[in-house]
Amino acid sequence: MKIFLYISFFTSLILVIFGFILNGNEQTTSELCFGLGVCCLFFLWMPAFIYHRWKNKKVSDYMLNKENILKMRKHVDNKQSKR
Repeated sequence: MKIFLYISFFTSLILVIFGFILNGNEQTTSELCFGLGVCCLFFLWMPAFIYHRWKNKKVSDYMLNKENILKMRKHVDNKQSKR
C-alpha cells in the first residue's frame, strides 16, 4: 500500500508540473496533464491515503461522547492538581 501511495502521489505531482511547464506551448496537452494530475491526486491518492492511515483504528476514540468528556475532565483535573 505504501508503494502504491508513493507511486500515485509522485505520478500526479509530475503530471501537474508537466502541465505547468507546457502551459505556453501546447494549451490542450497542458490542460489535460494538469487535469489528470489533479484528478489522480484527489480521486485516487487521497481516498487510498485516508484508508491507509485510518485502517485498524477505532473511530469511537476520536468522537466526543460522555465517556471521552469525562476522561478529558479527569486529565485536566489531574494536570491542575499536580501544579
